[in-house]
Amino acid sequence: MRRVAALATAGSFLLTSAAFAAEAVKTVPPQIDFANPLLKSQVVWLGLIFLALYLLLANWALPQVAQVLETRAARIKKDLDAAMTAKAEADAAVAELTAATRKAHAEAQAAINAAVDTAKAEAAALAAAANDRLNAQLAAAEARISAARAAAVGALREVATSATTDLVTRLAGFTPATAVINAAVINAAVDHALTARAA
Repeated sequence: MRRVAALATAGSFLLTSAAFAAEAVKTVPPQIDFANPLLKSQVVWLGLIFLALYLLLANWALPQVAQVLETRAARIKKDLDAAMTAKAEADAAVAELTAATRKAHAEAQAAINAAVDTAKAEAAALAAAANDRLNAQLAAAEARISAARAAAVGALREVATSATTDLVTRLAGFTPATAVINAAVINAAVDHALTARAA
């Protein structure tokens, strides 16, 4: 039974295909059948529809697209101009910051140099004052030493004169003149000083 149904279906399919093939040989497709009067009206309507689409696109759609493109181009140009202006301002700010930094560095270096010079001047003034004070103390000490030396030499001369007078009186039995004794003590002191310098 199944075989019969399958054969019946295949047979009907073959008959239908053969009928379509026979009809196809007889006729031309309607799209390219120029003898058909409907084709002329279809071509006319096709032209009218294309003309309507062309006019619609040319007068309404494409101007809107052009306007959108012009608006977009203007916005892009405006944004680029704003970016260029912002870049110029940023460059100016960087240049100003660099100049301010250099100025601050120069001022700081000048302040450091001034502080160093002031410290050097103060140290030199303190050193000069200390040197003056030490020189004054040294001069005072030398003056005291000279006074003490002069006092010692004076006292030594008196002691030498007294000792010489006593010695001559005991050895010679008479008292010599004071001027003679003083001259002898001075000569002996000069000889001693010359001997000390020569050595």
